[in-house]
Amino acid sequence: MSNSSLKVEAKGDREVVISRSFNASKELVFTAHTECKYLKRWMFGPEGWSLDVCEIDLTVGGKYRWVWKKADKGIEMGMGGEYREIERPDRIVATEQFDDPWYEGEGLSTVTFVESNGVTTLTNTMTYISREARDQVLASPMEEGLEMGYKRLESLLEETGHAAGSGE
Repeated sequence: MSNSSLKVEAKGDREVVISRSFNASKELVFTAHTECKYLKRWMFGPEGWSLDVCEIDLTVGGKYRWVWKKADKGIEMGMGGEYREIERPDRIVATEQFDDPWYEGEGLSTVTFVESNGVTTLTNTMTYISREARDQVLASPMEEGLEMGYKRLESLLEETGHAAGSGE
């Protein structure tokens, strides 16, 4: 289990910095963020939601598309973007835009994976078009949903790490 909780904080006028540590190699944490077979197991918020559509072309200029569904309510939430930089297993830079936007413009996500003594710290710096867009994101239930997903990711990494053995 990780002893690090999720941290979400505003930085400057347009950024949100999200960080969380996991007891796993950065290769495992990177893989869990870039392969649909893993994303579908952890990247959703409250119970009843699922990540039903997961498409990833993990190349610079490649696109990704995710659609979450809450089946009992018939609700969908989709988003996608384009990969701008990929440095496996250290860094991913990608755009982010929701199908039904709830903030103005497009976001830019810069995710880094830093490992020390078997613990990987993930830091996601989200940059938005304006302070208003950033503040809309901060006012949303994003933090709660992220922590739900990251707790599932923590369990998945523990399970995957044991299954992979010390070779990963």
